[in-house]
Amino acid sequence: MNLFRLCFAAAIASATAVVFASTNAAAPIKTSKAPDARCHVGAYRLDDGRVVSVMPSDDPGKLRWRLLDGRTGKLVRENGAWTSTRGWTEQPDGIKVAFGACNQSRIRFDGRRGRKIGFDIAETRFDSHGLSLRGRLVLPRGHDKVPVVVLVHGSGNLSGVDAYFQQNLFPSQGVGVFVYDKRGTGGSEGKFSKDFDLLSDDAVAALAEARRLGGTRISRIGFHGSSQGGWVAPLAASKTPQAQFVMVVFGLADSVLSEDRDQVAADLRAAGFGDAETLAKARQVSDATGLLATSKGQHGWEELEALRAQYQHEPWWKALKGEYTGDVVQRRRGDDLMQIAMLDSDVSWTYDPMPVLRKLAQPQMWILGGDDAEAPSQETQRRLSALAAEGRAIEGAVFPQADHGILEFETDATGERLHTRMAEGYVALQLDWIKHGRLDDTSYGRAVRLPVSR
Repeated sequence: MNLFRLCFAAAIASATAVVFASTNAAAPIKTSKAPDARCHVGAYRLDDGRVVSVMPSDDPGKLRWRLLDGRTGKLVRENGAWTSTRGWTEQPDGIKVAFGACNQSRIRFDGRRGRKIGFDIAETRFDSHGLSLRGRLVLPRGHDKVPVVVLVHGSGNLSGVDAYFQQNLFPSQGVGVFVYDKRGTGGSEGKFSKDFDLLSDDAVAALAEARRLGGTRISRIGFHGSSQGGWVAPLAASKTPQAQFVMVVFGLADSVLSEDRDQVAADLRAAGFGDAETLAKARQVSDATGLLATSKGQHGWEELEALRAQYQHEPWWKALKGEYTGDVVQRRRGDDLMQIAMLDSDVSWTYDPMPVLRKLAQPQMWILGGDDAEAPSQETQRRLSALAAEGRAIEGAVFPQADHGILEFETDATGERLHTRMAEGYVALQLDWIKHGRLDDTSYGRAVRLPVSR
C-alpha cells in the first residue's frame, strides 16, 4: 500500500461522446511519429474479438498494454518503433505492437489489427469540502442500463483519471467506471491526504456525481477500492445509501499498523527466521516503531532503545524490514526527527475497519493476494471468513500465488520479485460480480473462494 513510501468549477452538464469507428480497416498501418504517445491511450477491439487496453506507463513517455486475461507489458518507443517487455520484468516478450497516426485510432497488436472502441465519456468537476475535484465517467456507448463502479484510490499521489486502466477494460465489457483525481493530485484541488474520513467523504461526493451524470443509464452503482481504498471504500459506503455494493481488491480488514507488523513477520520468515520466539521479539519491535509512527516521533524512543540493546546482536535484527520498521530501527532519538514526524502524519493510524465491515448493509466482495508481501492477507482472510459466518453479506476470493495488485511473479537470484502479469481470472471475476452481484459456477484462474454468507 506504500503508505510510507510514496514515490507514486462547475460540472459539465452533459456527457461528451467520443465516437470511433467499430470496424477493422484493411489499409496498412503507418507507424505514428507523434511526440506525445497519449493519443494512443484507449481500448482497442482486435479482429479476433479480444480487447487490449493501452494506458500511460509509470515511466514518462511509455505505455502499458493489458489484456482481459491478465497479461500485460510495457511499451517503449525506440527509433519510431514500439518494443514490448513482459509484465514489469523489463524482459522482451516478443509481442509486436504498432499504432496508426493519432487521428486513425488503429493498432496492430501481436499480429492482429484493431480499432479504438468508442465510449460515452463525461469529463467533470465536482465539489467536496469546498474543493473542486476532477472526475470522468466512462460508459459503454448506447442507451442500455449498465452497472457503474467508482474507483477509490490506493495511497499513491498519481492522477487516477490519467492512470487507471479499468476505465478502458471495464466499459469494453459492459461496466461503467467513474474515476477521479483525489485531493491534491492531478487536476484536483487541495492538499494530498491520507485521512480516511476525509477521503471517504470525497468518495461519497464522487459517487453522487457519477449518479448525476449517469442518470437513468445506471442499473446499480458501488465503490471499488484498491489497496488503501480497502479502508476508504467501505467507510464511504457506510456514509451513503446510494452505494449499492462494495468491492475491495488487495485491501486489509485490519488496522493500518498491522500492515507493517505483518510485513515484518513475513520478511523474517522469508529470511529464515520464522520461529515463534523470534517473531514474538520482532512484534515487540514493531509495536515500538508503531508508537513512534502514531506519535509523530514523540514517543516510543525509550522502548526502541531498550529493544535495540537487547536484540541488536541477534542474527534476525538485520533482517528487519516491514513497511517502515526496518528504516526506523536504524534511527536514534534526535536523528531525522522531523523526517519521522513528517511521514504520513495525517494517516488514520487508529482506524479500525471491523466496526464498519460488521455493520455495513451493502454486499461486499473482497479479492486478495495469498502471497501479498506488501499487505499480507492471512489475518484479513480470517476476519472476512468470520464475518461471513456471522451472516454478513461478504464474499471473497484469494489468488494464492499473487502479490499486491493481484500480480503473479517470479523470484530472481537475489530474491527480488519480478511481476509478470495480473493473475488470470482476476479481471473476469471483478466484472462478473459487478454485473450480477454473484460469481458464476466457473473457475477464475487459480482463485479460491472464501466462505460465502447466505
